[in-house]
Amino acid sequence: MKNKKGLIAIIALVVIIIAALLIWQPWKPAEPATPAATEAPATEAPAETEAPAETEAPAAQAGLTFTTGGPAGTYYAYGTVLANYVSNNSDVAITAVTSNGSADNIDKLDLNVKVAQLGFVQNDVAYYATKGIRLYEGDPINYFSAIAALYTETVQLVTVNPEIKSVSDLKGKNVSIGSQGSGVYFNALDFLAAYDMTEADINPQYLSFGDSAEALKDGKIDAAFVVAGAPTPAVTDLSTSKETYLVALDEEHVKKLQEISSAYAESVIPAGTYDKQDTDVLTVGVKATIIANSQVTDDQAYAIVKTIFEGKDAITEAHAKGADLDLEYASVCGLAYHPGAAKYFAEKGITVETASN
Repeated sequence: MKNKKGLIAIIALVVIIIAALLIWQPWKPAEPATPAATEAPATEAPAETEAPAETEAPAAQAGLTFTTGGPAGTYYAYGTVLANYVSNNSDVAITAVTSNGSADNIDKLDLNVKVAQLGFVQNDVAYYATKGIRLYEGDPINYFSAIAALYTETVQLVTVNPEIKSVSDLKGKNVSIGSQGSGVYFNALDFLAAYDMTEADINPQYLSFGDSAEALKDGKIDAAFVVAGAPTPAVTDLSTSKETYLVALDEEHVKKLQEISSAYAESVIPAGTYDKQDTDVLTVGVKATIIANSQVTDDQAYAIVKTIFEGKDAITEAHAKGADLDLEYASVCGLAYHPGAAKYFAEKGITVETASN
């Protein structure tokens, strides 16, 4: 009986084992559903890894080039201050660069040249350009407009010879009259004409302000015409190293010059402007004006004018010419104004002629 029960138990155990083997399979983790052709996750590769499209930066980001004047003149010194101030206090980035002055700056604003977008000019030279007269005879230029007139550029006749007391004393002398075709050149010719002289009555030298100062120091020339805001760095340097004299006009010849060109305004260089200058010096002046071509947008022109005139105190701390900033003065220069500049003047109650751009 005992053996029989044992046999039954063994048979039952075998049956259980067989049944278990029939229903049991080794477990293995479910294979993840593989996306068709093992698709890449949601982060799709860019279509054929396209190179990013070349996007042109807006002009404000690319920056504007501002042509000024020679390194020893007021244009460059003051222009650099203005460019830095506008760049640091607005969305318009400006870089000031040296140049050969007004006529050169007008040439560089030519849209076919694409060298610069802003430039400093004498307003008389700019007027000649728009009317197609003098150095622009028969070839009027219309690709620029005014941003603002900033200060008076005085026509300074500088000498180290105390015997030269009048323009008439220049006859037969070596005289620097600026680069041929420059604003200084035509101002010098006007001064000679007011005294019934011509270029043929002097030995003309066509030098920059800095080179003129060096030539005066070295005794290579007798006098030089310098047209810039006073004090002019080149003249300041000369006056601290050598006895320097400014030749004054009289009222009669101021009027003669105004008859030659309506751009001339009576101007006085105050005593003490230069070392050992003890008296006021009567002369004439023209307006230093910023011009722009159509690459300068309305928003940029507006920002430039607004930033400069609302930053007068800070600009004056960096350069003395900042003290001359005045909106009424700035709004008259004989040229049509950029629409963006005109907008700012209008907000201040000043109406200016607006260029069509």
